[in-house]
Amino acid sequence: MTPQLQQAIRLLQLSTLDLQQEIQEALESNPMLERQEEGEDFDNTDPLADNIEQKPTNDINEIQEPSYQESAPTVDNLEDGEWNDRIPNELPVDTAWEDVYQTSASSLPSNDDDEWDFTTRTSAGESLQSHLLWQLNLAPMSDTDRLIGVTLIDCINNQGYLDETLEEILEAFDPELDIELDEIEAVLHRIQQFEPAGIGARNLSECLLLQLRQLPEKTLWLAEAKRLITDYIDLLGARDYSQLMRRMKLKEDELRQVIELVQSLNPRPGSQIESSEAEYVVPDVIVRKDNERWLVELNQESVPRLRVNAQYAGFVRRADTSADNTFMRNQLQEARWFIKSLQSRNETLMKVATQIVEHQRGFLEYGDEAMKPLVLHDIAEAVGMHESTISRVTTQKFMHTPRGIYELKYFFSSHVSTSEGGECSSTAIRAIIKKLVAAENQKKPLSDSKIAGLLEAQGIQVARRTVAKYRESLGIAPSSERKRLM
Repeated sequence: MTPQLQQAIRLLQLSTLDLQQEIQEALESNPMLERQEEGEDFDNTDPLADNIEQKPTNDINEIQEPSYQESAPTVDNLEDGEWNDRIPNELPVDTAWEDVYQTSASSLPSNDDDEWDFTTRTSAGESLQSHLLWQLNLAPMSDTDRLIGVTLIDCINNQGYLDETLEEILEAFDPELDIELDEIEAVLHRIQQFEPAGIGARNLSECLLLQLRQLPEKTLWLAEAKRLITDYIDLLGARDYSQLMRRMKLKEDELRQVIELVQSLNPRPGSQIESSEAEYVVPDVIVRKDNERWLVELNQESVPRLRVNAQYAGFVRRADTSADNTFMRNQLQEARWFIKSLQSRNETLMKVATQIVEHQRGFLEYGDEAMKPLVLHDIAEAVGMHESTISRVTTQKFMHTPRGIYELKYFFSSHVSTSEGGECSSTAIRAIIKKLVAAENQKKPLSDSKIAGLLEAQGIQVARRTVAKYRESLGIAPSSERKRLM
């Protein structure tokens, strides 16, 4: 492959954010490239094209410096009185103090800003360990207890549970410190009072009990919830409600309220502290409906417009073989290739996106249940390209639609035959399964076999195993775990 083709393929498979970084690096390394500023008439005419008349220019080494009619006054050529007169009492400034103050304080909450959240104004989240260490440093304790606390916090996983037993933690300390097991357990109890509630638990039962103990004493069904977690958590996990009602001597409605209180707790308290940075998605294509027609257009704001710098390109002399001229000529050629590769990328992206919208009008109108089967070969055949090219175009490229932002690969799915001889996409089947589960009787949830039967009644022939696979991909639990008390 030629270097131009390699560059075009590489740009084609970059996401929008990666492409922006690639363009910025090209602008910094190649003086022949420049950004088209907003409001300027875009002119990407190549100054060295054969059909454009070139005006004679001076050689690079002969560029004259701008001349000044009058030199600036200096201290040496001014009298003392004249020098003092030229100094104003108040020197001009670019901005006022109020502007600086408002700019620096713009991210702080105002007095009437009730929804201000510090975590939303920071680029990176806080780790669970740092959050717990911050609370530990605020707690008054001895140096030995603080050492134990730091060790315990290091043993807490991202879900908020203590990974090691207290005996194993005790063995990790130096025997000369003379630390006893009771001291470690006492420090653990202090850490278990930190936020988020339930942190530092050794099992699920202890985690839920820690959260229940922090609720007000007047909370309804609090005592029954503690008893349920302490004595009958296995029956609760098995959803054996008849046994629970018999052993706890509760009626069905009473047990339901107790379970609702337990379900309001967080079995993974550590997950409340988000340590990963937010990921942003910039759509490459925008789809909108105008007068019953679906319009497809590139997101012009996502990628800056580039052009060849006409002034620098005009310095290149055709017959000059000097080192400077050869360098500038190579830079000009690379700038041409880069701009042409960007244009090729945009054209290919538009062709593919247009064909996807043409195939998936039903999805845009009615949602997932109207998604049609679509494979890479269908789009490749329609636009006259290879399937590998379509795969590159649809990876990490996003489409903004009235229904949300989707990766282009989302619109591709396999098919299942229907009883009428047609085809139904796997995406549509997942949407139907999700709809059936949402409308099921929670006392008697639908089994995979029952769901397969309901799909067959709609003309969609799907095996029970396939239903189970689709259900798991949707994050829907089996019927035995979806059973609820009404």
